[in-house]
Formats: sequence, C-alpha cells, structure tokens
Amino acid sequence: MKPSKWQILKSFFNTRDYTDRAVLEAHQQKQLDRLLTNHNSRFYPHSTKLQDYPVINKRIFMQHFADINAYGISEKDALSVALKAEESRDFSPVFQTTSGKEITVGLSSGTSGNRGIFLVSPEESARWAGYMLKRMLPRPYLARHSIAFFLRANSNLYTAVKSPLIRFEFYDLLDALDVHIQRLNAQNPTILIAPAQVLQQLAQHPDLAIRPKKIISVAEVLELQVKTRIEQRFGTQVHQIYQCTEGFLAHTCAHGNLHLNEDMVYIEKDWIDRESGRFAPVITDFNRESQPVIRYRLDDVLIANDAPCPCGSAFARISAIEGRCDDILDACTTGDEPYALYADFIRRAMISDDLIQEYRVEQHGRALHIFLTPDTEQTRAAATNALDRLWQTLQLRPFDYVFQTEQTRPLHQKRRRVTKISAYSENP
Repeated sequence: MKPSKWQILKSFFNTRDYTDRAVLEAHQQKQLDRLLTNHNSRFYPHSTKLQDYPVINKRIFMQHFADINAYGISEKDALSVALKAEESRDFSPVFQTTSGKEITVGLSSGTSGNRGIFLVSPEESARWAGYMLKRMLPRPYLARHSIAFFLRANSNLYTAVKSPLIRFEFYDLLDALDVHIQRLNAQNPTILIAPAQVLQQLAQHPDLAIRPKKIISVAEVLELQVKTRIEQRFGTQVHQIYQCTEGFLAHTCAHGNLHLNEDMVYIEKDWIDRESGRFAPVITDFNRESQPVIRYRLDDVLIANDAPCPCGSAFARISAIEGRCDDILDACTTGDEPYALYADFIRRAMISDDLIQEYRVEQHGRALHIFLTPDTEQTRAAATNALDRLWQTLQLRPFDYVFQTEQTRPLHQKRRRVTKISAYSENP
C-alpha cells in the first residue's frame, strides 16, 4: 500500500515554521510525551522520562533490531528484502507483517563499516514526504516541479513525493554518469538532488544543458570550494539536506544556513569540543513508530552556531556537518601529548594551494597516505608544504607522507576526504 496523497498533503500543511523558541520547546515536550507513552518497542523502557532511556549507537540498534521495531521483524528477514531490491534494482517490494501491514525496508550506505536497516510504514512515509516537500520545495508551492534525484538506491520513501504537480526521476549511482546525461537533459529538472561529488561532476560535464531552479546536496560533506564551483556553473545557491537512516535531521533555509529540524527530532548534544562548538547529536525522532529511534547517538561531527539567523527560525543553527567522529585523526604535540586533529584542519590545508584540485587523505598510524589529482611533483610539493605549515602552526609532530595514485572511484561510494584507517599509536 502506497502512502496516501491526502496524508502527504496533511503533513505538508501541518508543517509550520517556528519563530518563538518557547513555543517550539512546548511542541517538543508534547511530542516527547506522546512518543514515550505510546511506543511499541520491547527494547526501550516504558517511562515518560527521556533520561531513563539508554543512549544507544548503531551497533546496539542492530543487535536489538527485532526488539526495537514494533513488529518483531528480524534483521535477517529485513536484510533479505533490502538486498534483493539492491541486486534487482527494483525498490518497490515491501515487507509484509503477519498483520498484513506493508513496511518499506531500506539500507544505509554503510560508510562506517556496517550498514543500517530502516523500516518505514506508509503513514510514516507520508509524514516524511509532506514534511520534506514543505521544507525543500521552492515557492510558489503549487508550481509544477520536476525532480532529479541521484542516489545509490531508490526507495518507496522517496517516490512517495510523486504527485500531479511533481515529477520524480531516480538516477542510479551504480551507472556511469555519462549514461544519465541525455536523459537528464530531456527531463530538464527544476530541482536537482545529488551527493556533493556528483553535483561537482555534473557541473564540469560539457554536455549537460540543464538550468535547475534549486540544487540540493545530500549524503556527503559539502565543502565550500565545491559549493562555490557548483553555484558558479548553475547560477543558483546550493542547499543541503542532512538526512540519514535515523531521520531527516536538518535543512538549509532561504539564507543558506543549516537548521536542525527540531519540530521533527529532539537533539541532545554530546560535546566533543565545547569551545569549538563540535558535538555528536543524540537524536530522538518524534514520528518513527515502526522502528522507534530514541536517544540514538550518531557518529557525525556537527558544529553548533549560536548566532541568530536572518530567516528568524527558532530552530538551532549548525555551521557545518564536518564529518564522522571516527575520522578525527590522532596526532601528537611536540610535547608528546595526544591531540585530536579535526578533519577540517586537513581540508583547509589541502585547499590552500590552487594547484591541488582533488585530494584524499588517509591516516595509517604515523603516516598520511595522500591521493592527489593531478598527481605531479608540483602538487606533491604543494601538499607537503601546506601540511608542514599546519604542523608548525598547531605545534604537532609531523606525519610521514606516502603519496599514492588515486584510482577511479564509483559514484555510489561516498566521498570522504579525510579518513582514519589506523590510530597514531598503532604504528610505532
């Protein structure tokens, strides 16, 4: 059973803007009370106090998959449905519960090493679709829109947004980009949604002739220099959606600032570095009933921004989605003290020289493996000089550098500029 168009419209019109923080917090408390009183999970306690619920992560969530979801669906059965869909590239099949309810099953991309599984009912899908449309459609809302969506996998969740006014086209990232250009030109979408690296490649493609009114980056860190290139090519601002298996967490407002969707999720901050504003979000989703998400700690690094936004929203701002906690590199000061080296420091150093167009950095113990495009003596010297200056500025012991040729990477593989393969202490 597909989501009802009336349910989508109801969600669309019920989605409101909050400009008063006290009103927003009253809404959050009401939603928390409803969720904690009515959830049908065997894993969570039945308490009206959020602090009585354990903080969990993906490992715990997957270990207790059958007990967390409301239908007792096993991880094995859900995974079977999802993998068949990925193999066949037909994403319409659903899991049918013993009571006859049809549940959409999807997989995360698994950038952290293990893949998450999400379960969504038609009602939840309708609420998500209506909310997404209200937050991300350009005005006027009743105009016709043609949406091109580049993603690793399609889902009933995404195609729920189809309507007489909205044409939705899925572009499979398992296919080479050139395969899509002719079809994309024929569609000429008003809205283009894709990971940052795909948007960048589309912006550089000589045969692309589209002029989207709105561009939305998803699934990857959107770096400033990449954002600028895309905006220059298409002549329009690049917006962002922060969406993951666990929920739709943030979006950019008309002024291009990221706001947490605090009317949909309650977010506690697990501070990584309070001084710099870095935290990992612990999320509680108000609307997930098939698979409740309560006090789930994500491995993402967000940077808080307390400055008021010109848009007037009461939703909390974040300056950036910086990456993953497990990609904070291990370094050592010149005084032999451990030092947490944030990925953004490496990014800023690498783009400080215009010679470096593309790069990737992996930490292997006390060595940084550096992949450059183009990989020349000049770009290697530029990277060496930029990183050496960084160590001097931060008073860190230098890493060894290992330069390697970058191999062609498939589009469906998320781009992670900076990754930690092994810790500093693991390579004496």
